[in-house]
Amino acid sequence: MIPLFFLATLCLGVVSAAPTHDPSLDAEWHEWKTRHGKTYITHEEGQKRAVWEDNRKVIELHNEDYAKGVHDFSMEMNAFGDLTNTEFRELMTGFQSMGSKEMDVFQEPLLGDVPKFVDWRNHGYVTPVKNQGHCGACWAFSAVGSLEGQMFRKTGRLVPLSEQNLVDCSWSYGNSGCDGGLMEHAFQYVKDNGGLDTSVSYPYEARNGTCRYNPKNSAAKVMGFVKIPPSEYLLMKAVATVGPISVGIDTKHHSFQFYRGGMYYEPSCSSSKLDHAVLVVGYGEESDGKKYWLVKNSWGTGWGMNGYIKMARDRNNNCGIVTHAVYPTV
Repeated sequence: MIPLFFLATLCLGVVSAAPTHDPSLDAEWHEWKTRHGKTYITHEEGQKRAVWEDNRKVIELHNEDYAKGVHDFSMEMNAFGDLTNTEFRELMTGFQSMGSKEMDVFQEPLLGDVPKFVDWRNHGYVTPVKNQGHCGACWAFSAVGSLEGQMFRKTGRLVPLSEQNLVDCSWSYGNSGCDGGLMEHAFQYVKDNGGLDTSVSYPYEARNGTCRYNPKNSAAKVMGFVKIPPSEYLLMKAVATVGPISVGIDTKHHSFQFYRGGMYYEPSCSSSKLDHAVLVVGYGEESDGKKYWLVKNSWGTGWGMNGYIKMARDRNNNCGIVTHAVYPTV
């Protein structure tokens, strides 16, 4: 049995800060700070600048190899450029070892071939990309995403649901708010609670708060939840026949932190040590035959492909994308 882990956000390693700055990058540094609204106290800026330069170098070297055809995806500097590994863990992760609940197991549907391409965004199942901010609540965003899709499937109405409701109210089910959680714990809370509020009535705050669930504002119910065995074939079947699926992945790499676009494959990825929860909203195949999972992240539209990433499919469970896959039944 592969151990499962509390899923929070990324755990990313960055190289140590350089002792000196490159003056030729001054204009670029100031432009980056302005674009991302970064301000620092005087003694802090030098260290942040050094980290930013180190990250910039990693991105530059990767993209040089990308241009030579070594990689199938490119990287870019983004709002995470001034954070070290330690700062990432403090701001954005809640990594705790935790076993999962017993749940129903996905049964392969008795039907013929599934489509070669699936994108549930085109069928009304997927809300716009959200941003969890400096709060390890990716588990809540992932759970909400699959629940939004299943409620749409049932009712024909796409209603954004409240991640903050889960952050504040599901502690007794094993979740820890901004310090991490698990999607099935969220589903169990909604099932026992009898509902989950809308995001309009219970907006996201990126911090732990007091539970303020109001049944009058509920727009979802959960009857149970289903685990998909660790098989890319079965995950494809589930995505094709059920809708968006919650999954855990390993994101502890520069390549994921600064992903820009293309087919993401990371040979250093773990298939068992998962640290981030996301939503598989489809799958497909590129013109060169390389297969991918279409994944919705919760870091805003400024990351990746407007908040999405294409992750390698049928490449030995790269980054553990099928290790922990679940969805609610409504």
